[in-house]
Amino acid sequence: MMQICVAGLWHLGTVTAACLAEAGHQVIGYDADETVIHKLQAGEIPVFEPKLQDLVQSGLASGRLHFSSDPATVAEAELVWVAYDTPVDNDDVADVGFVVAEVQRLLPNLGRGTVVLISSQLPVGTTAQLEAIYQRDFPDGAVSFAYSPENLRLGNAIRVFTEPDRVVVGVRHEADKARITEALKPITDKIEWMKVESAEMTKHALNAFLATSVAFMNEIATVCEQTGADAREVERGLKTEVRIGSKAYLRPGGAFAGGTLARDLVFLTQSEAAAQLPLPLLNGVLASNNAHKSWAYRRLQSLLGTLAGQTIVLLGLTYKPDTSTLRRSTAVELCERLLVDGASIRAVDPHAEPLPAHLSDRVQVVNSLPDALSQADAVVVTTEWPEFRAVTAEMCQTLMRRPLVLDANSFLAGQLATLSDYYSVGKP
Repeated sequence: MMQICVAGLWHLGTVTAACLAEAGHQVIGYDADETVIHKLQAGEIPVFEPKLQDLVQSGLASGRLHFSSDPATVAEAELVWVAYDTPVDNDDVADVGFVVAEVQRLLPNLGRGTVVLISSQLPVGTTAQLEAIYQRDFPDGAVSFAYSPENLRLGNAIRVFTEPDRVVVGVRHEADKARITEALKPITDKIEWMKVESAEMTKHALNAFLATSVAFMNEIATVCEQTGADAREVERGLKTEVRIGSKAYLRPGGAFAGGTLARDLVFLTQSEAAAQLPLPLLNGVLASNNAHKSWAYRRLQSLLGTLAGQTIVLLGLTYKPDTSTLRRSTAVELCERLLVDGASIRAVDPHAEPLPAHLSDRVQVVNSLPDALSQADAVVVTTEWPEFRAVTAEMCQTLMRRPLVLDANSFLAGQLATLSDYYSVGKP
């Protein structure tokens, strides 16, 4: 059992703290935001994640999990796990300075021999930057830094954290391996050790590869729509190729969203090291994905003509299912575009946080699927909540003015494919 402090308590940090406490460690969750701390002390989580609230409440009840807004609480920690969710703006540019400033706030309180393990999504070189700050301000200090890229997925974060395929860790000193191994021992012994910069770059490379795969398949699907080919059949042909494999990110569907993949592409293409390098592939992935984000909007225009006065229903508002966050949600972006064209918008979502102020009075959020579908001109499936599987072809034909459904990922194909106006990405 170790004394661990997890710094930063939104999605990544709350999951990390709760899972480490469940694994048997004594964990203090730190965040400067007192509102967040008060809610967590009461067992309330800052963002919806399946099973997370139960896990936090269990940790509090066991006495292994505590929360504090006092930076001095890191003093007794053997390991400080930095888990801030790095903010991203609308251009996919991360606010790295926010995380660096928050870590600096902790530095005066660190005990000798503490290992600072950073998991926040930061550009390669940030760990070295923090080391330099520490050495400048505390030349006689004895704190070491390591990096382990987060690999959580909203909606499935607890399973991913507790059952990882492997954990990538970059260290400066061999001695730090023992401390980190002890922290991870209840979870996994599959650790890929490497240099700090290699661990930072691994996260960028992984997300860039996934983003490239998504953008590639969606471009193929766009061509399929115009040529009579079925992109789902092409997908099967690719995944049965031994050099590609069944788990490849090659399913035609919606554009990637949420900022995570895009953030790493920006890290790679806008880094100082990349400034003088030609990177046409990486630079093109974001452009391709941004173009594909308009798939539903383009389809609505082509099928309905003018959108003014049309009632469009969005099934889902969140970035993905099993989360409450609207951060970088393609559904929110679609709302904004449709409103500019004069459409009326209804939306239904079982867990979404309130819409931003500029949309809250212009988008009608309803609680039931029949209320949403009533007299609608089109439905767009924007978040794949299991509750939406209750929608049937009969409901659409009975309730809607025109039973037109756009379902990028074919989520409801099982029950709606018989509709004459049912469309998904890559279908001719």
